[in-house]
Amino acid sequence: MNRHERDRGAAHEREPASPAVTGRRSVVRLFAGATLIPFSGCSGSSSSSPAGPRGGASASAQGTALQRTCPKIPEETTGPFPADGSDGINALDLEGIVRRDIRSSIGPGAAVADGVGLTVSFDLFDTNARCAPLAGYAVYVWHSDREGRYSMYSDPIENETYLRGVQAADANGRVTFTTIFPAAYSPRWPHIHFEIYRSLEAATTFRNKLVTSQLALPKDICEAVYATPGYEASKRNLAQVSLDSDIAFRDGVELQLPAMTGNVTDGYTATIAVGIAT
Repeated sequence: MNRHERDRGAAHEREPASPAVTGRRSVVRLFAGATLIPFSGCSGSSSSSPAGPRGGASASAQGTALQRTCPKIPEETTGPFPADGSDGINALDLEGIVRRDIRSSIGPGAAVADGVGLTVSFDLFDTNARCAPLAGYAVYVWHSDREGRYSMYSDPIENETYLRGVQAADANGRVTFTTIFPAAYSPRWPHIHFEIYRSLEAATTFRNKLVTSQLALPKDICEAVYATPGYEASKRNLAQVSLDSDIAFRDGVELQLPAMTGNVTDGYTATIAVGIAT
């Protein structure tokens, strides 16, 4: 079974995989230090600037609205390539996995993922505490490379560990990763996986996770990126999928679409609010 056939839902999530890459990570708290810009979703296209909880409100109005509404991020499947220990492969246990820049491999691999630059910020909020920022909570993020492959699983990159990383939220609940724009591969809409943990110390095994979800990338941004060299297969695949048919997003995607800015030359920035019931 090829890598694309294995990403079709729960029935394919626990197939046998290659031996895990081993190692014990050093737990070092990292803080992004970015300014918090709260919002909770956007339309199917990108936004020129981060939106407020229900659209383009002023900064003061955003703060007021944030206290009124902060919906929970939808729960989604982990997919077949989590490397969170649930199938015997555990990137969370690797030394160096706590990092902002996830473009390079750690451990035995030495590869660096190529592609259009992407910075992804998650703003974590407590839906049970008037949307208070979740400082110190940890995000584990992973996604495919430009060719649609997943490190630690796909041939020939089983020994690579790029495009996976963990960080703790700063005082504003923000976590930011530096990465590349992932591929579109059949039958999935372009996406990024993530799990939320109560702390970095807890983010060593899937057993401790609080939430599993996925971020959907806006169609207009995907079309721009996939028109660049190296993404030719993604351009073809994107034309054959839709948000309405995707296994994760067909029941509604509004809370999983980030606000995005940027261009293919300078790279893109994506920001998304993630509400969690603690």
